[in-house]
Amino acid sequence: MGNVLPRLASIPWRLAKTLERDIMPKVEKQKRENDILLGFLERPALNWLAAHMPDWVTPDTLTWIGILASILIFASYALTPISPHFLWVASLGFVLNWFGDSLDGTLARYRKIERPRYGFLVDHWVDAMSAVLIFLGLGLSPYVDLVVASLGAIAYLLLSIMVYLITYVTDVFQITNAKIGPTEIRVLAIILNTAIFFIGNPTFNLPYFGPTSMYTLVVGAMSFVMFLYFLINTSIQARKLALLDEKRLERKLAKKKASKKAAKNSKQVNEGISES
Repeated sequence: MGNVLPRLASIPWRLAKTLERDIMPKVEKQKRENDILLGFLERPALNWLAAHMPDWVTPDTLTWIGILASILIFASYALTPISPHFLWVASLGFVLNWFGDSLDGTLARYRKIERPRYGFLVDHWVDAMSAVLIFLGLGLSPYVDLVVASLGAIAYLLLSIMVYLITYVTDVFQITNAKIGPTEIRVLAIILNTAIFFIGNPTFNLPYFGPTSMYTLVVGAMSFVMFLYFLINTSIQARKLALLDEKRLERKLAKKKASKKAAKNSKQVNEGISES
């Protein structure tokens, strides 16, 4: 028992050293791609905000604003059975979530205080938790079916996993998918909240599904598109990587064959010299 405890205590240190040696250098070298539809508006806005942000506002402060905003969105949707006015609070939450989640990294880069390893972990953790909270809040509201909202959360998380895996194997962090990123999804949510507040949530009687609300249809359609994109893009990326690995394997085998041939020729030469 005396030997076990020190070994267990050394696991976090050994894991940290492994991450630092094998994985984390990749984080610092990753290329970021963020080609979104609203990029021409978002990028100048974020740069301006970063340049005018007070000194007491840090990237960590903004990260916490993003987290608290996600909780606010969840609570607001969950409270809409009491009053539809909570839709406005949810929309405010989306604005605050954009402010915190999008600006923290920009501010860190502007002030040249980036922490790539810490940021890589925290940013992805916050994104995952925010997605779960937002979709769960929608499912607890009277506007979206809970099953459909759960499928939306699953689809979003699948896309996230796809992005992280592709980032690891290609060193390219592609934040957007088909020019649609978190910013566009937030804008769509605000538009839907506003529309439903004023016109209500019409219900359609669909074959096989029965009465289905408009908001449920929108979330269901988004979920289907995300699932489809996940399958198609993963297949495309897998095919590209397979071709690259096959070419790499061919070069490796050709090099190995050439090395064996050279060794064989060298051996024959040496044998000929010995005989003479």
